Amino acid sequence: MNAKNLKKKRKQKRIIKTIFLSLVILTVFIVSFVIGNKIFNNNNSNAAKKNVISSASNTANKVTPQSTPTVTLVPTKAAEDTEITLSSAGDCTLGMDDKTDFSLSLPGTLKKYNYDYSYFFKNVLDIFKNDDITTVNLETTFTNSTAKRDKGSGTQYNFKGSADFAKILTAGSVEAVNISNNHIYDFGDTGFQDTITALKAENINYFGENNKYIKEVKGVKLGFLGYGGWSDSDSFLEKVKSDIQDLKNQNCIVIINFHWGIENEYTPNDVQKHIAHFAIDNGADLIIGHHPHVIESIEKYNNKIICYSMGNFCFGGNTNPIDKDTFILQTKFKIHDNKLSSYGIKIIPCSISSVDYTNDYCPTPVSDSKKADILNKLNKLSINLDFQLKDDFYFINGQ
Repeated sequence: MNAKNLKKKRKQKRIIKTIFLSLVILTVFIVSFVIGNKIFNNNNSNAAKKNVISSASNTANKVTPQSTPTVTLVPTKAAEDTEITLSSAGDCTLGMDDKTDFSLSLPGTLKKYNYDYSYFFKNVLDIFKNDDITTVNLETTFTNSTAKRDKGSGTQYNFKGSADFAKILTAGSVEAVNISNNHIYDFGDTGFQDTITALKAENINYFGENNKYIKEVKGVKLGFLGYGGWSDSDSFLEKVKSDIQDLKNQNCIVIINFHWGIENEYTPNDVQKHIAHFAIDNGADLIIGHHPHVIESIEKYNNKIICYSMGNFCFGGNTNPIDKDTFILQTKFKIHDNKLSSYGIKIIPCSISSVDYTNDYCPTPVSDSKKADILNKLNKLSINLDFQLKDDFYFINGQ
């Protein structure tokens, strides 16, 4: 082989060697890049997973510092006046004396109207439903007893109705009754207890005969007392004073019903006046009277009202009394800062019957001239009033 061919052959070997080395380097570079990239990605993936786990772990195990309670300061709201409306009505004899002709009696009328207990108060129901509380004087017993109490000489009346007659009160939206009167024991203790049982069965509240009734209305307490006010003896007056104080200690507005006076007299006697003034001087806020069966005077005394007699109302004791005049006394108490600030009275003139030729035992508001007549009668009879009684509220200072 000559020198030229040898040189050419060596040159070819160098080229092949260079190409081979280049391929090896390229291969190593490629392999290194692939491996490095995989490692990098794995590291990033693991780091991401770690970060996720760490974040979740930190979130789960993170201890939240105890929050300081936030106190929201609410501006004190000015005290609002509260108004409470009381309706008071007179003698309700929901029964009869057995000397009365049944066909003309209250029980006979109930039978005539197929024992619809709502009949009797239907014409005053809207008034009683729309007040806060209604009270009447319950001058009867609810009993089947035949054992009459002996009342002495002269003509005596013993009134009773069966226990279901208490439903008349429920149907008429009457919430509470006075039971201190001269007929509640017409059939002795048995008749009295039967009456209480009948009232309880109809959820009718009662006061009098050592029972006090406290009713909370709109956050305000009204306390009711009832007595037979036949004597103004010291012992009786001390009892009244003590009972008033008991209710005052319970932050009650005190309303007292007195059964007193002389039948068919239109003006109160000295005993009535003394008892009423004493009660108000010792904290009573309103006096409601009954027994005379006719309307008596209304008096303003020490900025309080005394209604000496409401007259009859739903009265089963007489089939056709000559004087059918009566009224509903509405009293609206205004309360400010939980105290009685004033109250107003309103007269709703009524007749004890919806017709004038007999007693149908359905007390009914009157209008026009009859309404004016009753208001005029009351204004003429009344004592120490510096305002006219009317069918709209007149307010006086309650303190």
